[in-house]
Amino acid sequence: MKYNKPTSRPSFGRFLAFHHVTFFVGNAKQAASFYTSRLGFDYLAYKGLETGSRDIVSHVVSSNDIIFEFQSSYDPEDKHGIGEHVKIHGDGVKSVTFEVENCEKVYEFAISKGAESLMAPTVMKDEAGSVVMSGIKAYNDTVHYFVQKVGYSGAFLPGYKRHSMKEAFNKIVEHPGLLFIDHVVCNHKEGDMEPTAKWYEQMLSFHRFWSVDDKILHTDYSALNSIVMADFDEVIKLPINEPAKGKKVSQIQEYVDYYAGAGVQHIALRTNDIIATISNLKKRGVEFLIVPKSYYDNLRKNIPKMSIKIVEDIDKLEELGILIDYDDKGYLLQLFTKPVEDRPTLFLEVIQRRNHQGFGAGN
Repeated sequence: MKYNKPTSRPSFGRFLAFHHVTFFVGNAKQAASFYTSRLGFDYLAYKGLETGSRDIVSHVVSSNDIIFEFQSSYDPEDKHGIGEHVKIHGDGVKSVTFEVENCEKVYEFAISKGAESLMAPTVMKDEAGSVVMSGIKAYNDTVHYFVQKVGYSGAFLPGYKRHSMKEAFNKIVEHPGLLFIDHVVCNHKEGDMEPTAKWYEQMLSFHRFWSVDDKILHTDYSALNSIVMADFDEVIKLPINEPAKGKKVSQIQEYVDYYAGAGVQHIALRTNDIIATISNLKKRGVEFLIVPKSYYDNLRKNIPKMSIKIVEDIDKLEELGILIDYDDKGYLLQLFTKPVEDRPTLFLEVIQRRNHQGFGAGN
């Protein structure tokens, strides 16, 4: 179901983009290396002993407008709780940070509605300029930060230095062409989807962009309900999932069990050429879900009935295992990696859109 967009912009101004996603991990250096070698990211910024950070090390990597930060603790006493977070959840997403037009106003709006403060608006400076940052707690151990750039020209944020490492594999294999974050999906236990959606409505003035229930998203063995929340300009999209009853434990419930509660399940990364991107990622050793041949047999049967024309070669899509979802206006192409951790929790999605703003309900 697609919802109508609100008619008036919130008083606090615009959300501009996903700024970055921060992961708490056991070994930040090795985690960053996985994303540079396997997914074609480049090293961007660093904070650690060499920069004067005695408790936390951060390795920041990027692919075009996608920025991932990996943080680990130096401190055996774990004063910042990174080790405890990893012990409970495994390596996973701690924070999703948004770039906003006015950091102070967004924060004040959220606090006035009852959000729990994590960080009051704070000016952060270095030789490259300044930014304003603030933060609030979201769900379970996941948090949101807001960043407002004030003419900042540094690689990432104040306090970080440009990373000295270069990924050797990126000199040999062309970049996969991952462009920006399309959406970030969070999983919740049964009954928590609707309260979480209302939290985003109240605290950040997000609106309901799209939703489906278990009548659509189900098999004999798994089912889910989902509501997608979006900011006024619909540049930020946050699908919220909860399990529905099936013959087997839902993949959503499996996530909640292994992650010990709600958290980010997957991050969708946009490309303009999914065939080239998936081909490149497979060369690099990225593992994707296996799509059965029957999926493409059924697709070929449905093609004559479609009101749209699929530009891509169906044989090539089948060879790479790429999925298609469509309506009468357009279609999307997508494929999901296998979990990138040992726990069956976090995975990634590669997505290309051709005039279709859904999230793959048909898949």
